[in-house]
Amino acid sequence: MSVAAIRILWGLIAVALIAGVGWMLMPRPLVVETAPVTSGRFVAYVAEDGKTRVRERYVVAAPLAGRMTRIGLKVGDRIEAGDAIASIMPAPAPLLDPRARREAEERLSSAEAEFKRSQAEVEKARAEVDKAKMDLDRTRLLALRGIAPVETLERNQLASQVADRELRAAEFRNLAAGHEVEQIRALIARYGQADGGPTESWSVKAPVSGVVLALRQESETVVQPGTPLIDIGDAHDIEVVVDVLSSDAVEIRPGAAVEIDDWGGPESLSGRVRRVEPTAFTKLSALGVEEQRVNVLIDIVSPANEWLNLGDGYRVEARIAVFSRNDATIVPLGALFRRDGSWSVFVVVDGRVERRTVTLLRRGAHSAAVAAGLKPGETVIVYPGDKVAPGAAVAPR
Repeated sequence: MSVAAIRILWGLIAVALIAGVGWMLMPRPLVVETAPVTSGRFVAYVAEDGKTRVRERYVVAAPLAGRMTRIGLKVGDRIEAGDAIASIMPAPAPLLDPRARREAEERLSSAEAEFKRSQAEVEKARAEVDKAKMDLDRTRLLALRGIAPVETLERNQLASQVADRELRAAEFRNLAAGHEVEQIRALIARYGQADGGPTESWSVKAPVSGVVLALRQESETVVQPGTPLIDIGDAHDIEVVVDVLSSDAVEIRPGAAVEIDDWGGPESLSGRVRRVEPTAFTKLSALGVEEQRVNVLIDIVSPANEWLNLGDGYRVEARIAVFSRNDATIVPLGALFRRDGSWSVFVVVDGRVERRTVTLLRRGAHSAAVAAGLKPGETVIVYPGDKVAPGAAVAPR
């Protein structure tokens, strides 16, 4: 190989090296994640977890105090209106030992003796009344003939009146002694009932037909008036209760469409907001922050045969529509960022980055509706990094 050929070869190698170094030093376009700007129907939702509940729930309570028998029903059992739920019997006597029983029997014997004595006093007083009347009649007859003095007549009249009052007092004492006997007999009879004898009972009946939703008291126990026993309701007449932030509740209107997801079925259920409760309550969030929450009541409008297995207290996820617009310009929410107090996006135009200020119509959970600044079909950068700047060359991932 001649010297000239060697020089040409080395020259070509040098040119190749210079070209390679120049290519390596050239700025490469940034690889970014992009998404198209679309047009279509945009819906903004308030999404929260909720739970189902029976719309009309009846809590059957004890109407009076006493000893309630064991409830034989189980949760899920069907019950008709008027069916007996349990029986309430009088509470047992507080003292059932032999000494108390013996004392009661002795008190009964003493009371019966007192009652007989009072009856004898009544008979004695009645005899004295009869005698006083006979003396008064005899004295009145003699006084008319002028034989008996007036003082004797007045004395006999007073004696007759006193005898009448003594008879009335004896009758009252006899009545009290009779009540005392009956009271002690009732006490002894109550001891007999506590030992297994016959006793009166009150049957607690179901007010409506339905399914047993909960058993508040199942075993035999002593109950007080108003003690909850069981819950009854129609397991297929359910609604959805969702508690939302009070700031979101002001946008929800009765009649708003609802999508119910994650309830266990293969497809979403359709619902409709029936009521937004006017009173908020304080609830502690998972992060320990106090939040003001409002209950939203939702009716399920999907056919009942699609959610037959949905029961009381089941967890669901509800998405409540608060804003909708047809033919809206939609951009992914990750493409938006704040700059100089306004919302902006990075648009890819001919491989170069262009920052554009946009006017938002509404933001949703994953996308936003744009009122001005973008057109359908344009490409925007999603989640732009710090290296993305206007004029930079970019390539889609």
